[in-house]
Amino acid sequence: MRRSIITGTGSYLPKRIMTNDELADIVDTSDEWIQARSGIKQRHIAADGELTSDLGTQAALKAMEAAGLGPDDIDLVLVATATPDETFPATATTIQHKLGITGGFAFDVQAVCTGFIYALATADNFIKAGQVNRALVIGAETFSRILDWEDRTTCVLFADGAGALVLEASEEEGTNQDRGILTSHLHADGRHHDLLYVDGGPSSSQTTGYLRMEGREVFKHAVTNLANVVGEALDATGLNADDIDWLIPHQANKRIIDGTGRKLKMDPAKVVVTVDKHGNTSAASVPLALDEAVRDGRVTKGDLLLLEAMGGGFTWGSALVRF
Repeated sequence: MRRSIITGTGSYLPKRIMTNDELADIVDTSDEWIQARSGIKQRHIAADGELTSDLGTQAALKAMEAAGLGPDDIDLVLVATATPDETFPATATTIQHKLGITGGFAFDVQAVCTGFIYALATADNFIKAGQVNRALVIGAETFSRILDWEDRTTCVLFADGAGALVLEASEEEGTNQDRGILTSHLHADGRHHDLLYVDGGPSSSQTTGYLRMEGREVFKHAVTNLANVVGEALDATGLNADDIDWLIPHQANKRIIDGTGRKLKMDPAKVVVTVDKHGNTSAASVPLALDEAVRDGRVTKGDLLLLEAMGGGFTWGSALVRF
């Protein structure tokens, strides 16, 4: 069976770190309040003039270096982002150019925090269909640009960053022991638009708008939907939670991560958590967490990884991957 295997990972975080105490000088909040509700201690904020494509390019360069590939080796550049550089062209084409890639094709995927899972599944299907041999999949966000810095319920949660990985086609045996993406599951339900959205856009307000969220309602849907979509991945392969070496969830909120882990009866030591340092970086959060766990030696070749995320739309999804 033709599988999509991960051959390199990379990430990039802006240099500026904003602590909870700094936020307390901007809005009515405190370090204690933020940590109790989200687990976040700090986050990274892009510099003036630093674009989503800049973050994505740096993460992509590290992933390509780890995979031992150059610009001529990449057939597809796929970028998951809800904060593109411009309305058009796609941020993926900008990153393609910055990387010196002149062949293949490039486009963006917009599924907010689930964007990276959507992009991963999309690239996997291109590879399985034989249309692509090597894909660069990137999640990159500058969410600080769409935050209302007077809204303490949202501005304390979101942040900027980018993560990337290289997928390469490989002929495998067609079993659960194969390396690569074993299964992916995607969902959306537009009925919940008003619980998490941005109140602007080219067609509506002709402005960028700001992020708006009903946190309690999002929390309830997130724990249920994420547990269900993880269950789908296990059911599709006949595996169980004990077979998972690492759960790498969307880093939205420590309470959501803990709630999902409990529903799956996962050992907390097998859950990769970066939300305390990175905040919620939307589509960048899963690849950022994956790259950190790869580079610090936790994730090694042959490990079974379960990636999952949920975002505005609502969208949600999972991918079961043997590294």
